[in-house]
Amino acid sequence: MKNNNRISGIMGVVVGDALGCPVQFMHREEILGRPEGKVTGMESGGAYRMPVGTWTDDSSMTLAALDSIRRLGKAEPEDIMDGFLRWYRKGDYTPFGKPFDMGNTCSLAIEKYERENDITTCGGTRGRSNGNGSLMRIMPVCLYVYEERLPVEDAVRTVHEISGLTHNHLRSKIACGLYYFCVKAILDGSGSLRERLQHGMDEGFSFYEKDVSNRVELSYYERLRDLSEFSVVPDTEIRSTGYVVDTIEAALWSLIVTDNFRDCLLTAVNLGDDADTVGAVAGGLAGLYYGYESIPAEWLAVIQRREWIEDLCRTS
Repeated sequence: MKNNNRISGIMGVVVGDALGCPVQFMHREEILGRPEGKVTGMESGGAYRMPVGTWTDDSSMTLAALDSIRRLGKAEPEDIMDGFLRWYRKGDYTPFGKPFDMGNTCSLAIEKYERENDITTCGGTRGRSNGNGSLMRIMPVCLYVYEERLPVEDAVRTVHEISGLTHNHLRSKIACGLYYFCVKAILDGSGSLRERLQHGMDEGFSFYEKDVSNRVELSYYERLRDLSEFSVVPDTEIRSTGYVVDTIEAALWSLIVTDNFRDCLLTAVNLGDDADTVGAVAGGLAGLYYGYESIPAEWLAVIQRREWIEDLCRTS
C-alpha cells in the first residue's frame, strides 16, 4: 500500500508538472489563442524550450524530499535541505542534469542555508514570501506522516517544519497543512472526491481554528471552507498565479469540477500562469484518488527519467 500511494501521488505531481511546463507563464487567453489552442496532451517547447515530458523544479524538489525520506525512514529537515542544495548547485534530481525554473524564495532560502547552515532561519518569513514553492513539493512529507500514522499534531508540525525550510510564513505552512488533510481524507475516506476533500477541509479548518493565532492567516483560505459553493465559482474568478493561496484554490477547483484524472489535469494547466505548479498540486491529489492506472499511458510514456522516478517511489 505504501508504494502504491507513493507512485500514484508522486507520479501525479510529476505528470501535472510536465503537462503544464510548456504553457507556464502564459495567460489562459494566450493559451486559447495558440495555433494548437488548449493543451490536450503532453507538449514540448514553452518558455524554457524543453523536450516533451520535461518536469521542472516542482518535481525536482519533490523527488529530493522523497529520496531523503526513503533513505532515512523519516523527514529529516537538514537532509532534505541538503538534497535541495544538491539540486540547486549540482543538478541532482533534474531531467537533464541542470536545474531550471527556480523560484526566488526557494533560491534565497537555499543560498542562505548554504552560507549559514541553519535550517531554522533560511526560510522566508515575509508576506511576500508566500509563493507556492513549499506547497508544490510537500506531497512526500504528507505521505510520510500519513504512512507513519503520526498523531495529527505531530503530522502538522512536521509538514510545517519542512515547508519552513524555504517558506516559513504561517500562510504557506497552512496551505501545506490543508494539503496534508486532503491527502489524509483521500486515503482514509470513502465517497466521491469532493466529499473526501470536503472532509479534509473540515478537519483542517477545525484543527487550525483551535489556536486563535492561526485565524488571521486561515482567513485567506475561506473560499475553500465549503467546496460545494466553491465548485460553482466560474473560472474567471479562479486565479492561477504563483501565490500559494491562488495555487491551492486553482488546484482544488480543478479537482472538484472534473471526474477523472485526465480532465482534472487539463483543466488545471489550461488555467495558465503558473500552470506547471497548479498541475503538480492538483495532480498529486488526483493521482492518489484515481490511482496510477488512471494516468494516461501516452502521458506516462514521454515523462523524462520515468523509470528512475518510479523506482524511487517503489524503494523503501
